[in-house]
Amino acid sequence: MKTFQSSSGLFAKRPYYPDEEIERICLNELGAVGLLPHSPGPIRIDRFIEKRFGISHQYEDLVDGVLGATVFGEQGIEAIVVARNLDEEGSKIAERRIRSTLGHEAGHGILHVHLFDSQRGNERLFGDFSDPLKPKVLCRDVVTSEEKPKAVYDGRWWEFQANSVMGALLLPRPLVELALEPFMIAHGSLGGMKLDRTRREQAARHLSELFDTNPVVARLRLERLYPTENVAQLSL
Repeated sequence: MKTFQSSSGLFAKRPYYPDEEIERICLNELGAVGLLPHSPGPIRIDRFIEKRFGISHQYEDLVDGVLGATVFGEQGIEAIVVARNLDEEGSKIAERRIRSTLGHEAGHGILHVHLFDSQRGNERLFGDFSDPLKPKVLCRDVVTSEEKPKAVYDGRWWEFQANSVMGALLLPRPLVELALEPFMIAHGSLGGMKLDRTRREQAARHLSELFDTNPVVARLRLERLYPTENVAQLSL
């Protein structure tokens, strides 16, 4: 991790995590608590939170558009909260959104405890929930009703980083690579492989079912690991 001075925003310093570092951190975190499977399958993210942070998530009434919240105390993560309406909905989509919300909040716990500790006493920056004297972050929905991502980061890099951790925790890269072997095709003359672009959506649906995430989460993870080819550049 590198740290840069910030001339604007909520924090005096901004940490920078390269993609490869986030991948490594998440694999190490899952392995440390014995929750990295040997073969592709759903990650027990609720159990990860229990073992990693020593707490169980809870459901509370949150303001409209907020799916989760992380509360920081003197010892680190004090509470992870999920919107009660997701639990009450009881649908498969809602259950998977709970999983992605837990992954996102775990991202704040893994990467950002030191940031929020430094902001103690400035809780107004993070919204109003439960005890107003404790720093917290309220995480807003980043998916539309049509299961498409919203452009809502608005410079909130800590939310982008938490979502990166969410993807790496719920769909660990080595397991994704194993799961996508049927969708890979030969590329170049040196035995390289690439994702078959004509089967991207099929591959995303496969990941969604295999790792028990909503399709949009699988698509975002797929794009992160296997960016869409620039056809114009390839044709030169």
